[in-house]
Amino acid sequence: MDHTLQRQGRAEPDGSGQDVSAVLIAGPTASGKSALALEIACELGGEIVNADSMQVYGVLDRLTARPALEDLARVPHHLYGHVSPRTAYSTGLWLSEAAEAIAGIRARGAVPVVVGGTGLYFRALTGGLSDMPPIPADIREPLRARLERDGIEPLRRELARLDPAMSRRLRPADRQRIVRALEVVMATGQSIASFQERRGPQIIDPARARCIVIDPDRALLHARINARFQRMVEDGAVAEVKTLMSLDIPAQHPAMKAIGVGPLLEYIRGDLILDEAVERSRAATRQYAKRQMTWFRNQLGAEWQRIQS
Repeated sequence: MDHTLQRQGRAEPDGSGQDVSAVLIAGPTASGKSALALEIACELGGEIVNADSMQVYGVLDRLTARPALEDLARVPHHLYGHVSPRTAYSTGLWLSEAAEAIAGIRARGAVPVVVGGTGLYFRALTGGLSDMPPIPADIREPLRARLERDGIEPLRRELARLDPAMSRRLRPADRQRIVRALEVVMATGQSIASFQERRGPQIIDPARARCIVIDPDRALLHARINARFQRMVEDGAVAEVKTLMSLDIPAQHPAMKAIGVGPLLEYIRGDLILDEAVERSRAATRQYAKRQMTWFRNQLGAEWQRIQS
């Protein structure tokens, strides 16, 4: 398949006669999106911006499949490995940093090539995400700890008291949305519904961008996932998890939920043999890829060109 965008100065035609102000590349894990982004960035003289919520973290170089050093040297890359695993990073923080990076890229006369597998990042970037308030750590972290300790039911009852209308809208087992709604009402005194009605800023107009979503053959994707996780282990993923352990990070922090961390922790502690940890991680990655593909299929509009890799 020809992915070429002919280069004509600061903006690039997409084959339809329209100028392209940016390139957005979404796809499931192990689909080849980073390689495609590098190819296009090299063709355009562009710079790459990470849109993967786990690749922002330091330490987890191999385990999150960040670009190799030789790829990083070919074109400028932004927002990779720059966040401490101790940090509870958020979509709002990413959007602020991505907007700054994209502004700098454009100021240098280059084309931003945004690539990743986190659908909410793309929605935020194109103005389709609600403008949510920041949640202080002294509210977020105790709630997450209570969720791990007591389960969702006590938090659901608290949400019903503080925001009954939103509580009725959410499924009783929807842990993520219940905790999120409770965080917002506790931090602001307002229902999350009032924020959901507001749209955030549009950093990239999808009508002027080239939007690509990779939709790979499932059997081929599974084979890639299986082979890639084995390479991760051979290249030092276990040592990365040992380093993560040494930082004594709370289990509810996002970095601790990176795929592979849990099974490899069990291996390090002697609760699993390595082959079991690898297979559990492969299975979790396959399940995650399925969720990503479903999200992209249902949430990305007609402006997104679907390709196979």
